[in-house]
Amino acid sequence: MNITYTPLAGCFVIEPQIFGDTRGSFMETYNKQKFPADVHFVQDNQSTSQKGVLRGLHFQKGDHSQAKLVRVIKGEVLDVAVDIRPDSTTFGQHFSIVLNDKNNKQLFVPRGFAHGFIVLKDDTIFAYKCDNFYNKESESGIIYNDPDIAIDWMLSEDEILLSDKDKILPNLKTLTL
Repeated sequence: MNITYTPLAGCFVIEPQIFGDTRGSFMETYNKQKFPADVHFVQDNQSTSQKGVLRGLHFQKGDHSQAKLVRVIKGEVLDVAVDIRPDSTTFGQHFSIVLNDKNNKQLFVPRGFAHGFIVLKDDTIFAYKCDNFYNKESESGIIYNDPDIAIDWMLSEDEILLSDKDKILPNLKTLTL
């Protein structure tokens, strides 16, 4: 595994070593020794989506905050992490990366970040590990098109499909953290 750190402290990209032959391929997708000692994944999640679906920007507040290790099993997404740690020098800044079934890259999103992704190919399967269980009362988010964050989602507004819940999320400036 090759680990590349992003400009956002604690957020990093993992590029696995892939071993292939005539039978197919093998890669290690997770190794506890490569992660911070305080990260203990407790839950795996998976979604399937069509091109244009945007999920995010989501996070869990307080004691229910979550670190995530995200990857694409099939298809392609633009994955985005936004630093929402109030004392961070990179507060409000984001990092984005294309994850797909060809590059097999993963993104580690630490606690204190909002996370989202937009699907770039139909029938994309997105999977992620969480280090804390979901808690409905602690869920929160930031509107995907917050002008202060200025994320380029790679698709036009008329191609983006949002849930009703994600359409009414607040801007980072008005959010209570």
